[in-house]
Amino acid sequence: MLLKLPGVSAKKVNGLDAYYVSDKMFACINGNGIGLRLPAAMAIELHFSRANVGPFQPSGLAASREWIQIDRADATEYAQDLELFETSREFVKTGRAR
Repeated sequence: MLLKLPGVSAKKVNGLDAYYVSDKMFACINGNGIGLRLPAAMAIELHFSRANVGPFQPSGLAASREWIQIDRADATEYAQDLELFETSREFVKTGRAR
């Protein structure tokens, strides 16, 4: 699904599938979830407003204010998060929220 977004490419980083735009990572598959980089205020809001959102901490790394992880039991349900994926892609591509 992420590779269908304009300008997105995929690479393996430390054994994880990562997704890039303009050579910058905006999403990464970790365990049963997908990590996304978003503006810090949006990431904080999602932490408190959605039960399936938590900190993105691949391999036990420290959490970042701009990274969240969305966990869904069924991978097809990530289609519901397409707007967040687009926001993340645009944020990383331009360095700001759209």
